[in-house]
Amino acid sequence: MLKSMPTQGRSWHELQDEMLARGQGDAKWREGKTAVYVFNAGEDVAQVQKDAYTLYMSENGLGPAAFPSLKQMEAEVIGMGLSLLHGSPAAGGSMTSGGTDSITMAVKTARDYFRANTSTTSRLNLVLPWSAHPAFDKAAHLMDLEIRRIPCTSDLLADCDAMEKALDANTIMLVGSAPNFPYGLIDPIEQLGEIACRRDVWLHVDACVGGYIAPFARMNGADIPPFDFEVAGVKSISADLHKYGYCAKGASTILFSDNSLKTYMQFDCEDWPGGRMITPTLAGTRPGGAISAAWAVMNYLGVEGYRVKQQQVTDARAIIEQGATALGFEILGKPQLGIVALAHPREDIFAIYKQMFKRGWFTSLATAPKALHLMLSPFHLSITDTYLGDLEASLRRVEAGDKDRVTESRYS
Repeated sequence: MLKSMPTQGRSWHELQDEMLARGQGDAKWREGKTAVYVFNAGEDVAQVQKDAYTLYMSENGLGPAAFPSLKQMEAEVIGMGLSLLHGSPAAGGSMTSGGTDSITMAVKTARDYFRANTSTTSRLNLVLPWSAHPAFDKAAHLMDLEIRRIPCTSDLLADCDAMEKALDANTIMLVGSAPNFPYGLIDPIEQLGEIACRRDVWLHVDACVGGYIAPFARMNGADIPPFDFEVAGVKSISADLHKYGYCAKGASTILFSDNSLKTYMQFDCEDWPGGRMITPTLAGTRPGGAISAAWAVMNYLGVEGYRVKQQQVTDARAIIEQGATALGFEILGKPQLGIVALAHPREDIFAIYKQMFKRGWFTSLATAPKALHLMLSPFHLSITDTYLGDLEASLRRVEAGDKDRVTESRYS
């Protein structure tokens, strides 16, 4: 039954009470029992997000002439991102609404760049590992491109040799992840870069998860392999600010090795009565609050603040890995950042997940191999004992014969 608009308005106090009541059934992320969707970097960062967002909540990033403040803040956010990811002085980029937006614009840019430099009329394609994000499939669907997903190696990484064999004269993009979402593992980007240079194909690195944590993990001593613009052949990188950048949603970045490539991303239309319209990304209206909040959080934390937050994330992951391994779980691959996937050699992972869900945990699942999937935040360092205690209790319950389980879909 459709809900009609009320004839008379209601007070904000009454509406606020109802909204808070409705949220009682939502995932308890403030308690740390959510390891997906929300990135909890502490109340101080959350307050900066809120205050900075509301300062520019009504401004529109669509109009840089009207709001030069937003244009400047976006340029500085992009500059900070490029400085972390080995961008050269010639590099450039734009803010987008999220990872799917960034990936879609990367694909659109690569497609138009390819068309401008070749004469092919055949259907174009992308070559990517099976572990790459479905956002590439969405972008390909929108643009009528062929997706060639190549099975991963036994260590769950991109199979570079097999991917090179899948390339042909109509391949517009080769894809690697840093890290991939299902397992939290960084693909061999250097090897993919060598292929990209040798075969003259666009290499995109999906660092939506890793772009704003991997540089700080490396600063803190982690042995992070080259994955960004320091690798020859990388033409574009997607990196989400609202993940490990701890910025307000929705904020991501699409970055290019050369700012001139942005020409192929932009939409330019003047054949209508309203005058010429140019938009840098998929969106028309662009929330000013997302831009201002990103700028504020990045300046509030700075390099040292991010180093502290990212150390908390990787410390939490290491503690959970150790505790889960002691319970008989197996870690998929060798994660180095904030994602970890926990498989079990005997018990039903989907039944264990259901038991964890009953204890208030809302996380993710990997389906091949089947595994519990955690995307950790700094706050999780304070509740690793709680997680491991609930994990042991859930495992024992399943071992005792409770086979109640969830379905395999967690994103519908």
